[in-house]
Amino acid sequence: MRILLLSTLFPSAVRPIHGIFVETRLRELIKTGQVEAKVIAPVPWFPWAGAQFGEYGLFAATPRFEQRNGLDVYHPRYLLPPKVGMNIAPHTLAAAALPLARQLMREGFDFDLIDAHYYYPDGVAAGIIAQKLGKPFVVTARGTDLNLIPQHPYPRKLILQTAAAAGASIGVCQALMDSLRDLGADPGKLNTLRNGVDLQRFVPEARDAARQKLGLPEQSKLLLSVGHLIERKGHFVAIDALPFLPADVQLLIAGGGPDRAALQRQAERLGVANRVRFVGVVPQTDLKWWYSAADALALCSSREGWANVLLEAMACGTPVIATNIWGTPEVVSTPDAGVLMPERSGQGLAQAWVKLFANYPQRLATRAHAETFSWDATTQGQLRLFYSVVNSKNTYMASAQNS
Repeated sequence: MRILLLSTLFPSAVRPIHGIFVETRLRELIKTGQVEAKVIAPVPWFPWAGAQFGEYGLFAATPRFEQRNGLDVYHPRYLLPPKVGMNIAPHTLAAAALPLARQLMREGFDFDLIDAHYYYPDGVAAGIIAQKLGKPFVVTARGTDLNLIPQHPYPRKLILQTAAAAGASIGVCQALMDSLRDLGADPGKLNTLRNGVDLQRFVPEARDAARQKLGLPEQSKLLLSVGHLIERKGHFVAIDALPFLPADVQLLIAGGGPDRAALQRQAERLGVANRVRFVGVVPQTDLKWWYSAADALALCSSREGWANVLLEAMACGTPVIATNIWGTPEVVSTPDAGVLMPERSGQGLAQAWVKLFANYPQRLATRAHAETFSWDATTQGQLRLFYSVVNSKNTYMASAQNS
């Protein structure tokens, strides 16, 4: 089967961990030998590259074409103007990707299915392209695309139209599919295929050895928070918790983003700056050392569909403390996995910390819980669903031609 993956959530040479979970799911699918794929991963148009332009400078620096892990990845530009960008994004995205999709077909890659990730604007754009090319398509919802964007009337209308036209919708957690059903989508087209975890990449390393390798104190308790430095990820909650935690607890924050200076000021204001270490963006290949070194991972997000960092930490034998949102309870489902916060606050995290350490799980038990989330089930589920969608489309086309 030939698949065209369409998503703005995909890594590139200049943003190597952006949407890496989408790339991972595709790579696992390709490993079966039953799928050939190419990727169109559009980025917003911006005229100037350079660090002074922040994320927009990275858009401009993104190569138009690259190969990643044997995959052909194309990055056409689409217009995303201020203020009106949300409403027109599906249309400008489709206008940028459609000529490239047609070019790939002319060059011999006549794909069977469009696999879109992120419902809005990506999934809506995929629906526009699929209709023009006569191709079936599926859309995977991943979080904010269904738990926030449908609050706006026009995007909600387009999301429901797309759900009706799609061969299937996929949610990375059941909560997202429940949300799409409640919006009015056909329950018969909704499927839950959870993200797995790379159990070969994320393995427990000896905690003392990991701390020595990273230059971390061997005697302190270490709390790790991983993610983009933005409000939604809740690093500020972890900083707020420090005054309520024992004095030997130190916080490690891994990630980059616009809120770093504000988080540093917050730590200084609370008098805990000497207990907070910003370690910057950590490559995926090195994350296992940070997970292994920590006593617990904190995920304080306000919104998450399916947070991969939870399973990554557990695969390294490290339990988690997380906000009780969306798909997170589907991951943190046993004491071996960790603890859910009673509320998203510093005091809530501190209460969860006490609960976790009152019955701290064995590392092998935490790892065993992560092992129940391998990629195998998701990959086989995709194959069954994709073949079903393609065969249904082919049967419909044959019937229409005969009539």
